[in-house]
Amino acid sequence: MDRGDVERWLDDYVSAWKSYDRDQIAGLFAEDVEYRYHPHDKPVRGRDSVVAAWRGEGDFPGESSRDEEGIYDGSYRAVAVDGDLAVAVGTSTYTDGPGGSVAEVYDNCFLIRFAADGRCREFTEWFMKRPTP
Repeated sequence: MDRGDVERWLDDYVSAWKSYDRDQIAGLFAEDVEYRYHPHDKPVRGRDSVVAAWRGEGDFPGESSRDEEGIYDGSYRAVAVDGDLAVAVGTSTYTDGPGGSVAEVYDNCFLIRFAADGRCREFTEWFMKRPTP
């Protein structure tokens, strides 16, 4: 993986998070992926489980609830890439309704390990809610 590959994956991640489309989400992850919403969580294991967790269709460690359509946007960039391992940082922004004013911003750090085909096989997220001024 190089920085461009990781940036494309991150763009696809944002697109999939916005759409909640089963195939888009599945396309990001290897069959045997381990996904953690927080570093201390037990991983969500397997592509089908990650898809279900994203879509709010199960009971998984650390899973967030499904966002209302049109309130999320994300912007992430790779800051380090070493072989199959990447570190990305960015922000997740939520509005008070579609087209509304910003309600919450989270600062994110992702640790991502990729399979040979460019799909994610390990994902761990760290995030903090940004204080409101």
